[in-house]
Amino acid sequence: MLARNRFLLLVVVGGAVLAILSLSLQFLNLIPTTPIVEERPFQIADGGAGAVQGKSRKRVFPVPHTQEPNPISEAYGYCNTPNRTEQAWEGHSPADYKLLSVQVMIRHGDRYPLYSIPKTKRPAIDCTLSTSRQPSHPLLNPFIGHMGQGGRGHWESPLNNVPRLPNHSACEIGELTQTGVVQHLRNGQLLREAYKRHAFLPSDWSPRQVWVETTGKSRTLQSGLAFLYGLLPDFDWKKLTVRHQWSTLFCSSACDCPARNRYLEEEQRRQYRLRVADTELDRSYAEMARTLGLPTRQLRAANPIDSLLCHLCHSLPFPCVPAGENGSGGCLTMAQFAVIRQHQLEDEVDRRKVGLYHKYAVLAMYPYLNRTATKMERVAKSSEAGRQQRQGAEEVFTLSSAHDVTMAPLLSALGLENARFPRFAARVVFELWKSPPVMQGQAKKRGGKGDKSKEKGGEVFIRVLYNGEDVTFHTTFCRSHNRHATQPLCPLKNFLSFVRRDMFSVVNATSYQEACYRRPG
Repeated sequence: MLARNRFLLLVVVGGAVLAILSLSLQFLNLIPTTPIVEERPFQIADGGAGAVQGKSRKRVFPVPHTQEPNPISEAYGYCNTPNRTEQAWEGHSPADYKLLSVQVMIRHGDRYPLYSIPKTKRPAIDCTLSTSRQPSHPLLNPFIGHMGQGGRGHWESPLNNVPRLPNHSACEIGELTQTGVVQHLRNGQLLREAYKRHAFLPSDWSPRQVWVETTGKSRTLQSGLAFLYGLLPDFDWKKLTVRHQWSTLFCSSACDCPARNRYLEEEQRRQYRLRVADTELDRSYAEMARTLGLPTRQLRAANPIDSLLCHLCHSLPFPCVPAGENGSGGCLTMAQFAVIRQHQLEDEVDRRKVGLYHKYAVLAMYPYLNRTATKMERVAKSSEAGRQQRQGAEEVFTLSSAHDVTMAPLLSALGLENARFPRFAARVVFELWKSPPVMQGQAKKRGGKGDKSKEKGGEVFIRVLYNGEDVTFHTTFCRSHNRHATQPLCPLKNFLSFVRRDMFSVVNATSYQEACYRRPG
């Protein structure tokens, strides 16, 4: 008991210290925080033969631009305003392949800022839900009604005390907006359409087959519920359990990792050095501080980029203050905003070049990736030819509703270093596919009445998609795979080997335990 108490104390103290270290840089530099204790039933089956013939291997990252990215257009992409048609490449595979399972991680949708700019008015945004206000969605009203029945569901504490809908006419700090709800209703509906030809989840799904987990923040819980409703309209609350993840890294009981924390501290020092060396950034902060009549240090601490992004995403003018006696007064400008965003883009480039963040990410996301791999392996084994399956025995759909500080290290750990920073309502999807059975050899029947061929069960494959784009062959574990092999997808065994052993080579280790606890030097 004494040893257990000491372990718990170390975890809590370590998490608290690292949370403090990363808090001040979280928004300026987009740094992940360390674990913080903070229509009808869906039937994706039409009896049709096979999957859609798609361009799954060709849909990867956009062609690299020859010019540097524009910080303003990048910011609008980050907003992810739901006003355009989006193509989802989920559900595409060679003909006759069977979809066995889908695991999704989402970032929460559009939210109110976590920080306010001193001396300025807070953005005037209504966080109640109404179909008379844009953006809206055909599922919005039934979604609101369905959430009112949520008491029938099963909720892990403390989620039972978190509101299922945003409900303040003047948004509270960090609250999900109507835009955020609509973003995830669209996401869920998009995947519903993508998977409707595949029978991986029956209309009478069992409670065990659907796994939903979220952090304890209202914005992640509400985003997850909106996504789930878009995917499974009018789902049966009695069959749903919503599970709580206390850590933003979704590391469950495997969160203690001293080496991960050291890499994070080194990464934060790298960020600090890059920031203080940026003279244009310093000038912009000084100009903004003079306009507002604030010390530059106080403005930095207020993380103005978070509030300015909210103004931009909601088409609101940037904050202004009246003229003061000390010569202050005026409005913050788009040019100043662009300087901060440009620094963020440069920081991402430097982050990839130095590589400290990637080492942090590998150790941060191993527990989540290991759970993902284990679930896939179980489903794959249960689908083997001749194996007697128990109805509804395996989790075939998993939804993890998370934060940017969860998804950014996930992308890095997978080797997707060129993926754009997770926008509002971003999604990463892991699909498990099985190829058709093949006939092997022939054996004469003793009675002489013809030949009998032996059927070999199909192989299993993984696809990884980011915001609807197939990025499988950009991942570390499948980058060197022969794309012209007989089977055009990535073998699941590549992913299993990567998670169980290969991913630790970047920190000169062969296991999570060794990587986390080996003494430096």
